[in-house]
Parts: sequence; C-alpha cells; structure tokens
Amino acid sequence: MSYPSDRAAERRLSRRALLAATAAVAASSAGATAAPLRLSLGTATEGGGFAVYGAALAAAIATADDTLRIETRATAGSGANLPMLEAGEIDLGLVQGTSAYEALAGIDRPATAARIVAAMYSSPGMFVVRADSPYRSVADLKGRRIVLGAASSGLVVQARYVLDGLGLDPARDFDPVLLQKAGDGPPMVLDGSAAALWGGGIGWPGFTRVAAGPAGARFIGLEADEVERVRTRHPFLKPMTVPAGAYRGIDRPLTTVGAWNVVMARPDLPEEAAWRFARALHRAEAELGRRLEQARESTAANTLAAAPESRHLHPGTARYLGEVGLLR
Repeated sequence: MSYPSDRAAERRLSRRALLAATAAVAASSAGATAAPLRLSLGTATEGGGFAVYGAALAAAIATADDTLRIETRATAGSGANLPMLEAGEIDLGLVQGTSAYEALAGIDRPATAARIVAAMYSSPGMFVVRADSPYRSVADLKGRRIVLGAASSGLVVQARYVLDGLGLDPARDFDPVLLQKAGDGPPMVLDGSAAALWGGGIGWPGFTRVAAGPAGARFIGLEADEVERVRTRHPFLKPMTVPAGAYRGIDRPLTTVGAWNVVMARPDLPEEAAWRFARALHRAEAELGRRLEQARESTAANTLAAAPESRHLHPGTARYLGEVGLLR
C-alpha cells in the first residue's frame, strides 16, 4: 500500500525524470544543429548582380547561424552553375529564373534533379540606354548593337524569350554582344560603342553604373500589349512592374516581364543541410535586406512564389516551410 507522502515523492521523481529527459533531448538536438556546416555557393562573373548577392547572402547567413558558413565561388553564371550542381561540384548555386524554369521543366535538356532551396529576387527584364540617345522602345533598337550579357548568364536566356515573344530574333534583328564578364557591358553603353544593355532586377550593378554616367539613363520596358504578346507565347514569364525611383532615370512605374531568380541545391544535398540553410536565411531576412536592397525579396514566403511547383522545392526547404506554417 502506498501512502500520500510516497505518491508525492513518486510524482516529484517522475517530474524530475521527465525534465531530465526533455533537457537531454534538447541538448542532443542543439548539439546536432550546432555541428559546423560549410556549403559552397556558385555565383557568377564579377560585375554582375549574382556576385554582389552571393557576398551579401554569405555575410547575412553568418549573423543568423555562426555554425553555418557559405563559401562563395565565382563562376560563369547560371549556365555553369546548373551543370556544376548536377555534377556535385558545388552545394548551392544562384540560378536566373528563366534558366531554372527550363532546367526544371526539361526544356531542350533532361529535367534537372537539382532543387530550389530559396528565392533570391524577382528579375524584371529591361534595356538601359543613355538618356541622350534617341531610343525609347525595343523596336527602336532594331539593327543596333545591344549587349545581352555574359554568355552563360540566365539573363541572356531571358532576353531571348522576351525578344522571341515580340517576334524578334537577336541574331537577325540586332547586332548582339555576348560578354566574358558582366562588368564589361556598362562601359560599352557609356562610351557609345553599344546602344543598349539588357539586364534585370532592382539594384542590378550594370544598370546602376549606366544610370550614374554623365549622360544619365533611360530604361526601356514593355508596353501593355507587348507584355501580352510575350506571355501568350511564353506564359511562364510573369508581368512585373519596376517602381519609380528604382534607378535614376525611372520617373514612373515601368512595366515588363520577368522571372524569379533562385538558389538551387545539388540533387544529393542532405535534407538537414537544406533545412538549416532555409532556417538561417529566414532568420537573416532583415539583415540581408539591409545589406542589399534587392535581397529584401529573399523571404521564406517568396520561396513558394518562386517555385514553379512545390515538388521543385528541396525536401529540407519544404520541411522548414511546413514547420513555419507557409506550406501545407
């Protein structure tokens, strides 16, 4: 027979055992997540937006999780990052939205097994010209020398889709220039050796550099009917608006089309590694946005918008988004 004092003692022991077990589990979990983790990140050539974004991302992640290190690696851009991911040469890679869409959908290539771990930022595509030039529309640029970007950049792929949607062919209707480095493009517009430079996004270094030139800049997007023409042919491109003041030379909202740039992971990246990256990035959103204006779009919520389908998310990212109530 047990007496009240005995039962009270048993309850105290049970509570202590439960608390001890809980603490042990918590310590074990904390120890597991605290294990140092280094992830390599393929960016792009110097002078482009991806290199700037990669540096800001690595620094911001370090403030949110001091056990997670992102080691950036300069590459030739999206066109190089995808095969490097598939070969396991890098853990993570920055991929322009149009290139990501093609790879995931298996357009002109086998569908990739690489998966999205985070949204970067939206990439509304447009041309920039000197403000003292006569060019005010895409049609005005026909027959002119235009810089499309670094040869393996996803922005070049996006430009070709947009021009195709307008019934134009870069090789036939323009004098196109492909670069070795993205940073080589702005000087060509500034010195007049090229009429226009194609690019995308807000805070893109090439646009900022042309806009800061002595002649100033004019930006060329798409009219409403042109947006519809492009989307009729290529519906994966989304209508986008660049707000007034995004760059010097944009005095009123500019309409165009674009896609979401993303961070992708190699096919065999462990689920736990992707989960830790997604968690750290979520915690670092404010810091990343402080470091880079366009990175304010690098949010957990936007990761869902950036993925063509939820199955294109890495399981670790999908798990984290489910835990925070963004994915059901």
